Amino acid sequence: MGPPVRSSTEWDPLEEVIVGRVDGATIPSRHPAVRCTMPAWAARLQGAAAGFRYPRALVGKAEEEVEGFVALLESHGVTVRRPEPMPHRRRFGTPEWSSRGFCSACPRDSMLVVGDEIIETPMAWPCRYFETHAYRTLLKDYFRRGARWTAAPRPQLTDELYDPSFRVSAPGRPVRRLVTEFEPVFDAADFVRAGRDLFVTRSNVTNLMGIEWLRRHLGPEYRIHEIESRCRTPMHIDTTFLPLGPGRALVNPEYVDLDRLPPVLDDWELLVAPEPDPLPDALLKVTSMCGKWLSMNVLMLDEKRVVAERHHTRTLRALERWGFEPIPCDLMHYAPFGGSFHCATLDVRRTSPDPPGPA
Repeated sequence: MGPPVRSSTEWDPLEEVIVGRVDGATIPSRHPAVRCTMPAWAARLQGAAAGFRYPRALVGKAEEEVEGFVALLESHGVTVRRPEPMPHRRRFGTPEWSSRGFCSACPRDSMLVVGDEIIETPMAWPCRYFETHAYRTLLKDYFRRGARWTAAPRPQLTDELYDPSFRVSAPGRPVRRLVTEFEPVFDAADFVRAGRDLFVTRSNVTNLMGIEWLRRHLGPEYRIHEIESRCRTPMHIDTTFLPLGPGRALVNPEYVDLDRLPPVLDDWELLVAPEPDPLPDALLKVTSMCGKWLSMNVLMLDEKRVVAERHHTRTLRALERWGFEPIPCDLMHYAPFGGSFHCATLDVRRTSPDPPGPA
């Protein structure tokens, strides 16, 4: 049957994927890590509604779209696995803090697949502390069938991790980040993979200690390269830099300085993402948590076929010009729960060639 887990790139032919769910989604509890990436008006609204369930109308629309996405994947021969529903509104805590949960919409954040290994990540949002419990049945199944299953050190998430003087930097000033170097934290969505080369952005949920933990864990066979982001509220690389195929990557012209990329990318073809299509006011409000560049948040089925948001026609046309075969799909109402196609998935198995030799 082959290995149950095997995925080393963002573009090898997709065989099996985990797709998140929004059942029981709860508005995150008040915390600086949650507020720091939101516009001020959205942060005020989030604070007022913290701990309540998401509005049923919003959940229903997102559920309808994600079911359509699942059907599309299955129609292309991809095996889809789903997490179990969880009572995210239930309160939990440690001796230092307590919180309610969030949701199980984005498996890309809490788990990183590198080769035959799934790594649970040490996330910086307290409300996501036990998020991988929704995936434990799947993780145990993969482990029993031969996959490696690792969990990074569980963080304390005490006040020392968060800079009390943090303010979003003004345009033209160096980017500031909320998390300190108190302990290793990172979201898997701050990393993308290209064989033995991984790319990362430091963000408000990923610090240098987290990057160094993963570098030491993976060992000298892998190389981790930092992509500097000019985003003033950085969180997750997949709206900044996303490999689409061997030696080809989609880059955000607003966040990335093409003259300051790692040398390993010198011979890559860098595809500059077009300006996202304007959003209607109602959609603009529900997508504010993730920003306008969700147009870049695509999922590769292989080196040619790519699932992209139907609304973003400029992106669809650009992908066609670059020789890809875009597959339009609706997932715009998934944004309040954390993202779009790349965020909503964890590619567990791709038809990978033999692993390359040491870096």
